Amino acid sequence: MNAPLRRVAIAVMLLFGLLLINVNYVQVVKADTYRNDTRNARGLLRSYSHQRGPIVLSTGSGGASAIAVDKGTPSERFKFLRTYPGGEAFAHVTGFASFVYGRTGIEQAENDVLSGQSDNLFVHRLSDYVTGRKAEGGRVVLTLQQAAQRAAFAGLAGKRGAVVALDPRTGAILAMVSTPSYEPARLSSHNAKAMRAYYASLQNDKDDPLLNRAISQTYPPGSTFKVITSAAALSSGKYKPDTSIPSPTELKLPQTSRTLKNFGGEVCGNGTSTTLADALRISCNTAFGQLGLDLGGDAVRAQAEKFGLDDDGVRVPMKVAKSVFPDSLSKPQEAQSAIGQYDVRVTPLQMAMVAAGVANGGTVMRPYLVREVQAPDLSTLSQTDPQVYKRAISQSVADQLTAMMELVVTSGTGTAAQIPGIQVAGKTGTAQHAEGASPHAWFIGFAPARDPQVAIAVLVEDGGSFGSEATGGRVAAPIARDVMRAVLGR
Repeated sequence: MNAPLRRVAIAVMLLFGLLLINVNYVQVVKADTYRNDTRNARGLLRSYSHQRGPIVLSTGSGGASAIAVDKGTPSERFKFLRTYPGGEAFAHVTGFASFVYGRTGIEQAENDVLSGQSDNLFVHRLSDYVTGRKAEGGRVVLTLQQAAQRAAFAGLAGKRGAVVALDPRTGAILAMVSTPSYEPARLSSHNAKAMRAYYASLQNDKDDPLLNRAISQTYPPGSTFKVITSAAALSSGKYKPDTSIPSPTELKLPQTSRTLKNFGGEVCGNGTSTTLADALRISCNTAFGQLGLDLGGDAVRAQAEKFGLDDDGVRVPMKVAKSVFPDSLSKPQEAQSAIGQYDVRVTPLQMAMVAAGVANGGTVMRPYLVREVQAPDLSTLSQTDPQVYKRAISQSVADQLTAMMELVVTSGTGTAAQIPGIQVAGKTGTAQHAEGASPHAWFIGFAPARDPQVAIAVLVEDGGSFGSEATGGRVAAPIARDVMRAVLGR
């Protein structure tokens, strides 16, 4: 064989080798990725040939209430129809499973289990094959409490916003609601034409009902961020709740002719100074702006990160948007950031984690939605054990912050969160976010203050029906109160 032919032969052999490598890569290495891709219609259609596992809430004593479950149909092509008894109240948690639009929420995050394809179900799949038993998916048990979820959904009715409630001792998510919502059953329909029309209406809705505002959208936290600034001050060792701090009627911002004012032009303390505890109780902007200048942006950022801001890796198991405290702040920006403005951005879940960290003696637990994963025969495949996420503050600082946050609810801006017979700790927030727009209304807190069983964050976009007259105490605190009462059985 002459040299040119030899080179051609070698080139052809190399190409065939590369082709074989690629085929094996696609069929073996990438097989699961392509099979689980929500755009893979063949895989989605194949999933309708056997019963998908349910998504359920525990009702205690081994009982469960399904919020997503398959029902049999007479169709040969679609043998099962996905239904959602939980409806709109649970839509952003369950997500939907559609042969046109794929899967979202828990339906996507736990698809391997629900579809029966999880490695943990291999023995059950083998048993089904040998015995001829109909294949079924596994069951996913969530941490949500039915009463808390319903209370949050009712509280947000007619508003754009979100509620997240946590068990501060474990990180279990007790409620996670985003509004406006949608009807997931209409996106799991077997009527493709009706499904497309409904999906188009959701996409064209200016209020974006498909958006999970609880974990996928960030907002300026406003004065709820003062809890973090207070934590930074107390942790520095230079401040105590009764430490006197400057509280001018207007704070002149360095390097600029602009000033920072209090909400409604109010006077804090004697107009010159007040205590740290009283500044938090009445939500004094000028006092916390000055505190931000004195502490410095790096100290406040470090404290924010100890609560979880700037972490891009949180999953519940759905991915959570990163909450952000800005870098490279100028002096005026330090003051504004200390009161939760400028470019500070957080998810409602993140602010619930801040409240939970204070409630849990300074330890932030990793949030989670899935309590347990079960096989079709209800045997346990896996369960979530609570995990420490961050050590944000010391026990002594947490105790001081708790006492300060109790004052907010007993005699400060958060009195609408009071629950008869139960001491509540909290912080309101009224966050400016766009020129001419009504402020977002916030409330974060926990109860009972001295034996916390629930921590919460409530966000109402643009103040709801109160518009420019909205405050966190007026709009968000009553919603938080009702959800906490539901969790506590009150």
